[in-house]
Amino acid sequence: MNLTSRDFEEKRNFIRMRVDAPVTLNTEAKPGTIKGICRDLSGGGLMIEVDSTLPVNTQVEVCIASNRGHNPMLRALAQVRRVSSRLGAEETPCLIGLEIREMLA
Repeated sequence: MNLTSRDFEEKRNFIRMRVDAPVTLNTEAKPGTIKGICRDLSGGGLMIEVDSTLPVNTQVEVCIASNRGHNPMLRALAQVRRVSSRLGAEETPCLIGLEIREMLA
């Protein structure tokens, strides 16, 4: 199937996979480790839920853990591409879209 024959939502270079796995972020913008949940993952990026926002274009180191004890499942350098704050929501208030820039060993 080529890109033009796909539905609009599927016109991506990589298919998204729902993972719901623990994630940690490290960045110079905020000291310490930011913990959250990786909601989905693709070959080019990921969507995470965290308790606080980060500015667009912030560089982060991302570590996604496995629920089965394999640690880390993924380690990469990424850049914040979009932020959707859900302030006032009872659950985690912020969704952050990250673009993977480099995979780490």
